[in-house]
Amino acid sequence: MEVDRLVSLEKALGKTEADADAAFKTATAAVGALKKIRAAAKVGNLRELQKTIESAEQAITALSQQFIKAKEGWTFDEEAHLSGRAFLSEILEAAGQIGVKIFEQDDRLYCYPFLIRILPNERSILIDKTRERRLRPSVLVGHLKELQNKPVRFNSKAFLESMYSAYSIAVKTRGKERVRTGLVVPLVEIYGLLTLLPGQSKDYSRQEFARDLYLLDQSGVRNTKNGLVVSLHAPSGRERASKLISIVTRDGGVKRYYGISFMRE
Repeated sequence: MEVDRLVSLEKALGKTEADADAAFKTATAAVGALKKIRAAAKVGNLRELQKTIESAEQAITALSQQFIKAKEGWTFDEEAHLSGRAFLSEILEAAGQIGVKIFEQDDRLYCYPFLIRILPNERSILIDKTRERRLRPSVLVGHLKELQNKPVRFNSKAFLESMYSAYSIAVKTRGKERVRTGLVVPLVEIYGLLTLLPGQSKDYSRQEFARDLYLLDQSGVRNTKNGLVVSLHAPSGRERASKLISIVTRDGGVKRYYGISFMRE
């Protein structure tokens, strides 16, 4: 969907940028006039002093008028724009223009390998755990493109070990004899164990867990320190949607996981 240019954040910021640039040029002229006053006063050039005072007064008046124009020109409804679909649409359109793939999932945007959450009340977004306040769509998408060009920072081995620790607990509740038998445990149960303490599910969301599963899957890391091999299991089609872990892939498809198992190779 193409964003209405009359109400876009990109255009509104562009207009205010132009107004501020015009005010800056006027301010430069005012500073120049004040320097002439100082120079005339320093040597006692009385003829030039009166002329430069009048010139500075005109420049300062022009600066005041230009600043008022810039101030009154910013009437953008920031919170409404960030809270609705308009800002999302601007980001997606700007991404399409420079070839950055961004997809929607639940209440977040997914720009491999990052999850993006918009915080309207705080006039910022979260890129994973990093707060970003540069919200001009063209600038934001350019920043995301730069981040994508850097190596993915994800410790697959450490994540795999934490998954095995949670898996071991889950299997033992079913009987110690079932450990290392390749029993499939639902991933939603693993996520519950990883976020067991109060507040942890807020700090580590289900979407982040799904993203990390996908990164582990893509990494090729399969073996734990004690020699077990992990398998991530797709749904059979009989599971309820609430039991599935879903993620938008790098190319925009949907990948669904159901369970996980560990066993000897």
